[in-house]
Amino acid sequence: MVSHSGLLTVMERAARKAAPRLRRDFGEVEHLQVSRKGPADFVSMADKRCEQTLVEELRKARPDWGFLLEEGGEIPGDPTKPRWIIDPLDGTTNFLHGIPHFAISIAVEEPLPNGKRDISTGLIYQPITDESYWAERSRGAWRHDQRLRVSARRDLADCLVATGIPFMGHGDFAQWTRIFGAVAPSIAGIRRFGAASLDLAHVASGRYDGFWESGLAPWDVSAGILLVREAGGFVTDFRGGDQAIERQEVIAANDVIHSKLHKLVAGALR
Repeated sequence: MVSHSGLLTVMERAARKAAPRLRRDFGEVEHLQVSRKGPADFVSMADKRCEQTLVEELRKARPDWGFLLEEGGEIPGDPTKPRWIIDPLDGTTNFLHGIPHFAISIAVEEPLPNGKRDISTGLIYQPITDESYWAERSRGAWRHDQRLRVSARRDLADCLVATGIPFMGHGDFAQWTRIFGAVAPSIAGIRRFGAASLDLAHVASGRYDGFWESGLAPWDVSAGILLVREAGGFVTDFRGGDQAIERQEVIAANDVIHSKLHKLVAGALR
C-alpha cells in the first residue's frame, strides 16, 4: 500500500474535515430550490465555510505559507515558502442545482530558484463519492492507493473528450465554437460535467481520453494538471507551451491524443 507524505496527509485531513459540512449543506439544497429567494446565497455561504475550514486546518500545519483562494483571494505568506492554491467547491453550479458532481481541490505551489513557481502536490476530493485523487511530483498519480495512468487510446475516433462550455458572462463563445467545430467531428463523444478539477482527475485515471478548456483560474486546474502529468499525460496551453495556468487554457491527454487535439485546436484558432 502506497504511503502519503506528511504534507499530503495534512491536505487529506483538511479536505476530510471540511467535507461533512459540505455534504450536509448539499443535502439542504433540494429543499431550498422551492424558496422564492433561491439557494444561491446559501451555496455561497457553504463555499465560504468550506474554505474557512481548509484555511484553518492548513494554517495549523504550515503557519508561514501563503494562500491563493477562490473566495478569499491572495493571502501573503513567506515568499520563500510554498503557498496553497484552493478551490473549496469546484462545481458550484452543480451543487446549486443538486447535482452530486463537485470537488474540493488543494494544490501546493513551490517557488523555484529561477523565480518561477511550480505545482508539487495536488489533492482533489469528491465528498459525495469519497474519491480522493492525489499526486506528488515524481511519485505518480493515485486514487486512494490505486496507481493512475492516462488512457492508452491512440485513435481520436475512439476517444471521449471533456470540455467546459462558455456561459452567461464567462468564456469566449466564438473561440469555443471554432474549437468544437474542429474537434467534435473527429472523436467518439464530448462531455461537459461542470467541474474542471474532476475532468482532469478523470483524464489522469483514463476515464476521459482528453480535455480542453479556456478561462480557467489557477484553483480550477493546479491540482488536476499535476495529476495528469504524474499519470503519464501531457498538459499544455492552446499554443502547445507550458503556460496552461498563466494563459488560463488547457489541453490534456496522452502524448498521441494530445498532439492530435493540439493540432485541431491550433488550426481552429488560426
